[in-house]
Amino acid sequence: MIPSRFVNTDAARALFGDRVDRLAPFLGRVDPLADEAVEALSALGGGGFHMLESTLTSGNYTDRSVPKALQTFLAEATRIPAWLDWPTVDSGGSVLLRTGLAGGLVLGAFSLPLGYASPGGNKPLAFSGRLTEHAPRRLAETSRFVQAVSQRGGMRPGGDGLKITLKVRLMHAHVRRALKQSDKWDYAAWGEPINQHDMAATTILFSLVVLEGLRKFGFEIDHDEAEKYMHLWRYVGTVSGVDPDLVPASQLEARALAELIRVTQGPPDDDSRALVRALVDTPISGARTPEEKKTAPVRAQVARGLVRALCGPELSDQFGIGKTPWENVLRLIRTGGKVSDRASKLSPFGRQKAILKGERYWEEVVKIGLRGGPYEYKPPPMNNV
Repeated sequence: MIPSRFVNTDAARALFGDRVDRLAPFLGRVDPLADEAVEALSALGGGGFHMLESTLTSGNYTDRSVPKALQTFLAEATRIPAWLDWPTVDSGGSVLLRTGLAGGLVLGAFSLPLGYASPGGNKPLAFSGRLTEHAPRRLAETSRFVQAVSQRGGMRPGGDGLKITLKVRLMHAHVRRALKQSDKWDYAAWGEPINQHDMAATTILFSLVVLEGLRKFGFEIDHDEAEKYMHLWRYVGTVSGVDPDLVPASQLEARALAELIRVTQGPPDDDSRALVRALVDTPISGARTPEEKKTAPVRAQVARGLVRALCGPELSDQFGIGKTPWENVLRLIRTGGKVSDRASKLSPFGRQKAILKGERYWEEVVKIGLRGGPYEYKPPPMNNV
């Protein structure tokens, strides 16, 4: 049965033909390998998470103490596909890193709000309560994830990006397990929790949407650079468990899938508005020092302005983000982005300098967001289920 969240199918078929009917079943498909691994880890009780941590740290996935289901999961998830090119992966990550602050703003004010816009895809977050109750930490962990997969060598065997991606995939399986055991989950309306359709959409948010956001900020990312970035996220999506039929291999494929998802997706709901509100109010909820508390209201207004400038007035109105003079801040940042981008392209040294500067920016963002604590990617308590 196709869930009711999949709307406007007649109009979508007029644009995309039978692709509509080929996409719809993915709302009912999940990630069996990760689900089986989580079942095995859950059987270990409180020691399951420590087992995962030690296994990822050691890299010895075939140790006899490791549950067979986890061994199978890790072996398949870390299998390197024939199409993967490591130099292209490394170059793809530098596309984001060299943009520094602009990349962080795109993530927080464009990619994440577009993800929350889905009235079906946002339900696992809404049930977990992680964003509304722990918004600063979750934003910091998301930033760390993006930073880690973008760093040179981050997705290679033993790299932080690879390990974090695996932990996030298993965390999603844990959330899915909890939701499937709950009588609150509405399969007829939303499909399976954290399904393949929504997993693919998330990959697009971190790949194509980031590229489009950076271009809005004035960065001239050419076709070759963009395809390298897409290659990186094709691999991240693959490690994340997205079905090979759905992982975009290029900007062209990503745009077509993104538009099909947009056309068959209903408007933002109350959960969308609550999640976006928690996101833009992160400067306020995360403020600790007197100086942070003093500047937090202004930074929250800037965040609202950026969401409106990047997501557009129609969607922003549906989020409950009204008109504000702060949306004009995009023009100032765009000017700075163009200057920075052109300066970084004057020489290989300029490009490397921009990458190093961007790496320092992401390190500071993560440091401030986590308040010196570890980034664990532990399964949330799911108190609202």
